[in-house]
Amino acid sequence: MAPGRRSGPTSIVSAWPRGALLHEKRKGMLSCAACGAELFASGTKFESGTGWPSFTEPVNRQNIDLVEDRSHWMLRTEVLSKRCGSHLGHVFRDGPAPAGDRYCINSVCLAFTPAEE
Repeated sequence: MAPGRRSGPTSIVSAWPRGALLHEKRKGMLSCAACGAELFASGTKFESGTGWPSFTEPVNRQNIDLVEDRSHWMLRTEVLSKRCGSHLGHVFRDGPAPAGDRYCINSVCLAFTPAEE
């Protein structure tokens, strides 16, 4: 684990409002609310039916860390901001083709910047 990274529970932020960006339809970039690292392009967002904003892939895989999460008596893969270590959500292998990934991300962890028209 890199220096300065936490090794405890997965989240220190409130889970609410989890869906503030759930219905955001504009084109743009979703970045880490804590450090500004670009995380997801709006074109990768899809309706998963979970109540959380979901994406098929990060805009740059180098901006996230994936870590095994065994909290709450489950085995999941936690998604962290590589730059600041913030908990963003989890990735699951039940997303749409071709990759099959569903990055289930908490809205409170994201900042949306609309694309210039």
